[in-house]
Amino acid sequence: MRALVLALMLLVTPAWAVQPDEVLSDPVLEQRARTLSKGLRCLVCRNESIDESNASLARDLRILLRERLVAGDTDAEAVAYIVDRYGEYVLLNPPARGSTWVLWAAGPLMLLLAGGVGFVYLRGRARTPGEEQAPLSANEQARLDDILKD
Repeated sequence: MRALVLALMLLVTPAWAVQPDEVLSDPVLEQRARTLSKGLRCLVCRNESIDESNASLARDLRILLRERLVAGDTDAEAVAYIVDRYGEYVLLNPPARGSTWVLWAAGPLMLLLAGGVGFVYLRGRARTPGEEQAPLSANEQARLDDILKD
């Protein structure tokens, strides 16, 4: 039984959203289209490539990409054509330049900020309570001693 389950798990392949009517007859162009579409974001599904998405907009982008490749565009020209129309947000891995520097730097900066806040908090907790309080008066010390004796 385990062998059967293992064999079935090995045979499972990801289900791509590319429809049969979208597939190009030239296998080289189709492979280029599949490679490029894995790097383009579905604008409806957010963090899913147009190759994986079933959204109608993703289908339109896949068809547009294939049309550009059939027209003779290079990979860079085809992607640039789509980026010109939809912005850099359509790229799953946008280049670190211009306005995207803020996005690229935000994660590490937030990590450093959180680490600094955590460090300051833990340093504050490590102090003994006596460091921040004034010493007890003679009456307070006598009362404390009486309480501790009981």
